[in-house]
Amino acid sequence: DLRVAAENASFGLQEVKWAIIPAAGSLARLQRQIPYCKAMEILLTGNRIDAQEAWRLGLVNYVVPQDKLIAKAEELAATIAQNGPLAVRKIKEAVRRTSGRPYEEAFKIENEIAREVMKSEDAKEGPRSFMEKRKPNYKGR
Repeated sequence: DLRVAAENASFGLQEVKWAIIPAAGSLARLQRQIPYCKAMEILLTGNRIDAQEAWRLGLVNYVVPQDKLIAKAEELAATIAQNGPLAVRKIKEAVRRTSGRPYEEAFKIENEIAREVMKSEDAKEGPRSFMEKRKPNYKGR
């Protein structure tokens, strides 16, 4: 879902250089995650891209010095962990279930999931804690 790369990282799918193709989802996913023409360049040439290019293309969220890599990943994880766990799970579910679907179908799925979340204890606790200016106590239900 989120990617942090070290400054010295590089990315590529070099299988084409050895007369094979990248499988395991690489062909289906890459062209959905970055501009089509850049995905095709990476896939057809087998050339690698550096971390800054990966960031520019949106393939990674952050580029940090090697010695800060784990700290940045932990920072992101801690930020997410402070949020309502049910909401986090359901956002991931909604994004996955609606991906590639026509808008009308995707909106129905989104609304179904939103109704489920809005009925939760956490959905009451979040706004209440905000109004009371205190840290929320989420239960994941």
